[in-house]
Amino acid sequence: MIRNETEYQAAVQRVEQEEARFAQYAADWRSKGYGEQEVATLLEPLKSFHLQLVEEIEYYQRLKQGRFDAFENLRGLGQLLIGLRIHLGITQRQLAERLGVNETMVSRDERNEYHGITVDRATKVLEVLGVRIETRVVAKPSGRAVGQVA
Repeated sequence: MIRNETEYQAAVQRVEQEEARFAQYAADWRSKGYGEQEVATLLEPLKSFHLQLVEEIEYYQRLKQGRFDAFENLRGLGQLLIGLRIHLGITQRQLAERLGVNETMVSRDERNEYHGITVDRATKVLEVLGVRIETRVVAKPSGRAVGQVA
């Protein structure tokens, strides 16, 4: 996951370099007599990691625009916390200062996508970011409604 503008710029540059390299590989293979299908097959494994990086760039761009993915049963809360920080243009250092913790703690938390975070800690992060999350409870289709008596 891209977590800051420096990582974003490096990823964009890497994608551009890889695309140029793919074009060169394809041209070289064609000059050696490989057909289009063979060239596509040879490029396929190279492009899989490349496509993952493109997806990460697109995800970062969505976060910057404030377009967040929905999450269920708090799975994805960590990514949301990171995304909110990115969208608000707050650095990890600034978040750490607002939380009253060391920057390395925020960096570690984000690297682990806040895995194992307590509700109190998540609430504190949301508060210092100036964000409120609203939730709603939806009963499972096969189960009884919440509050229904047997």
